[in-house]
Amino acid sequence: MKHIENKELRNKAKNIRLAVFDVDGIMTDGSLYLLADGSEIKTFNTLDGLGIKLLQKHGIATGIITGRSSPQVAQRAKALGINYVLQHRDDKLEALKEICDTHQFQLNECAYIGDDLPDLAAIKAVAFGASVPNAHPYVLKHCNWCTERSGGQGAAREFCEAILEAQDKLNSAYDEY
Repeated sequence: MKHIENKELRNKAKNIRLAVFDVDGIMTDGSLYLLADGSEIKTFNTLDGLGIKLLQKHGIATGIITGRSSPQVAQRAKALGINYVLQHRDDKLEALKEICDTHQFQLNECAYIGDDLPDLAAIKAVAFGASVPNAHPYVLKHCNWCTERSGGQGAAREFCEAILEAQDKLNSAYDEY
């Protein structure tokens, strides 16, 4: 797992109360599998699912903001108990602000991980804005932190564990197993 080395960023991650995930390119590898009947297949990594559950178990709310809309995302979010799910939202920062305003979060208490230009404003607005190594180069230039793993390959888990480690909760999360 990659640690948050920057002391100032680590201090910001200590105060995270809400972690928000983009889907395509973060929770999936970004590929779209379209069947002849027009239906879509998405694959999710179980490592990421456990990371999200660890955040929740340690008092951190979770959310998804995605530009696309699919029943697979709704199903995965429900299975993981993700608190806030906003689909078909191109303005990710506006969607994030809606969650914050409705549920009493401040942007400086939020973490966001995304991989492409629609995620950039949200990444830049939060206390802990993260991305993945296979993200758009402009996003990588402006994020605070980058995972070692690519999207769909456990990157979301790495993001979750980095937050828990900054809050001195990761070892106790491991100890529960």
